[in-house]
Amino acid sequence: MTILGHYNYWVFILLLAVGLYSALTNDNYVKRMIALGIFQAAVFLLFITMDKVEGGTGPIVLPDAPVDQLYANPLPQVLILTAIVVGIAVTALGLALAIRIREEYGSIQEVDTRRLDEQA
Repeated sequence: MTILGHYNYWVFILLLAVGLYSALTNDNYVKRMIALGIFQAAVFLLFITMDKVEGGTGPIVLPDAPVDQLYANPLPQVLILTAIVVGIAVTALGLALAIRIREEYGSIQEVDTRRLDEQA
């Protein structure tokens, strides 16, 4: 296989790097939540990519299926569904905290909240 044959892994690496860099360098709490969402999407892509079985079908066993039939592994799909639900809950909690921080400090910039916290 050539390097271009693994384009999904290159997309994974790109999304992972963009999400991690953005999460580490942004002072805005909402932008950090977006960056963590991008990072999370990269991990989802990696798990979904590993699920593919060449020549395999969905993991549903039919009565007339041949004995040597290949099936895709259902575990990554279940893990991704669970991770999506947890990710939505964590994002909602993070955005709710950002709203509460904005109400308390008047800003969602980390620099402003630290400065105002030290003054108090």
